[in-house]
Amino acid sequence: MRFLFVHGTGVRRERHDTLFALVRERLTDRFHGAAVESCYWGDRFGATLGAGGRSVPGMRPTPQDAPDPVDAETAEWALLLADPLCELRVLAELGRQPGPGERDDGHAADAAHAGEDADHDDGFAMPGVQAAGPRVLALLEALPPAPPRTGDELGALLHGTGLVAGFAAALDSTADSAEAARAAARATDEPQARELATALARAVTATALAAVTDEADCTAAERDRLVELLTTRLGGDGRVPGARVAAVLGRLALRVTTQPLLDARRGSLTVGATPVLGDILRYQSRGHELRDFLHTRITADPGPTVLIGHSLGGIALVDLLTLAAARGEAVPGAELLVTVGSQAPFLHELGALAALEPGAKLPYGFPRWLNVYDRHDVLSYLAEPVFPGDARVTDHEIRSRQPFPACHSAYWKQDSLYERIEQAVTEAEIG
Repeated sequence: MRFLFVHGTGVRRERHDTLFALVRERLTDRFHGAAVESCYWGDRFGATLGAGGRSVPGMRPTPQDAPDPVDAETAEWALLLADPLCELRVLAELGRQPGPGERDDGHAADAAHAGEDADHDDGFAMPGVQAAGPRVLALLEALPPAPPRTGDELGALLHGTGLVAGFAAALDSTADSAEAARAAARATDEPQARELATALARAVTATALAAVTDEADCTAAERDRLVELLTTRLGGDGRVPGARVAAVLGRLALRVTTQPLLDARRGSLTVGATPVLGDILRYQSRGHELRDFLHTRITADPGPTVLIGHSLGGIALVDLLTLAAARGEAVPGAELLVTVGSQAPFLHELGALAALEPGAKLPYGFPRWLNVYDRHDVLSYLAEPVFPGDARVTDHEIRSRQPFPACHSAYWKQDSLYERIEQAVTEAEIG
């Protein structure tokens, strides 16, 4: 048996090699003796010139009367990635005691105080306990900038997730921030110091993640463990924000980390995604070049083959297999198709697939199709509702607990992905 991996849009050699090494390792661990190969096409068939484009997300909102804890957690991290210091800023303001002439809600009771310096610290800390927060901040400043991989779980995590290069900068920017200094000055007892430790750990982690965006191979579990290890080293005992922070930011996160935040970031995302959009546009106009290349690679070995396509790679495979089946020339060896984070079902609805008219069924001879998606990945879509009643088509949801765009590349470290592929191979009786 052979596996053939087809990468997606915007991927070039360095990123491909890192990604394929991970996929190959996970597949060979489960399928001993299977050949795992890759169809790298980025340099040859990917776009080299800038191109404009626009995509329409189709996320279904979660009912407000039944909030999903995973959605809330994902929203919190989306907010942290957009503003890593937001929780520290909340702690700094929550620790502020009302000054002379102010009501308990922090508003000035007299217009004469409206222009006073908001950073004035008189009366914010109780005598004799001011050192609780600064002690935690001092521990943060003392953390080594790049822990070694061997014998150190924190170091192993940073190396394994690709965050080690930016860890020192994340430490420095967090420790040197005015938000950290103010929050530390106002952590006046041990519970507040522990709460501060968690907020600092999450700020450092978010800063490191924000610097690499979706290039980090960091699962949500690894992210949470990183926060936990940092929190412990800072004297804390938890990995979730305190009740005070959650009360302020919880609902805000759910409100601003959906479409409004995507709209605010659309310009910068589009500029940074030029290779991705360019690859899609080039495929739409000259997709036969890539499909011919894939056909040659697939048929080079007539043995049973599992085709795994990510994003645009999945679109090209669906087109190739559909065109061949429609001609009565099923691609030899193609026993199972696995699409991951793919837009093929959405393109079929648009009538943009090369071989299928809108509403048309998959032709006889098309293989079994496992379509994997993450509902937080706005570039992934459902296939079963688009091909109703077709027993060959199965959707499978992955819950990476990562916000977009990180979730579009987060599939490959999820054990549930490979478990489902193994189940599909068994069901297809591929030997």
